[in-house]
Amino acid sequence: MTDWIEILKEQTATGDQMGREVPQMLANPDITEAQVKTLFSALEKQAEFVEKLRMALEKFGHDFSVIKAAERLEERYADLAASVAEKLKAMRGLANR
Repeated sequence: MTDWIEILKEQTATGDQMGREVPQMLANPDITEAQVKTLFSALEKQAEFVEKLRMALEKFGHDFSVIKAAERLEERYADLAASVAEKLKAMRGLANR
């Protein structure tokens, strides 16, 4: 049987780590557009995975607090992806000048 709670805990730990590391990566003046694109893609995949995880938690009738934790994690990844998208947009804007 799949331990959905354990998967959520692992994903939350990864999300916490990404929440610390992504801003540092984006602040690095040597980061390339290709690296930013790769980071965006990875965050999008994580967000999709967490969305599927949340749906599985709902399907199997987990407590509201567990579902809420998954929703917060989903939002965290979406926010991180948005910040990376903004960086990419800014980089492209500078390149077009």
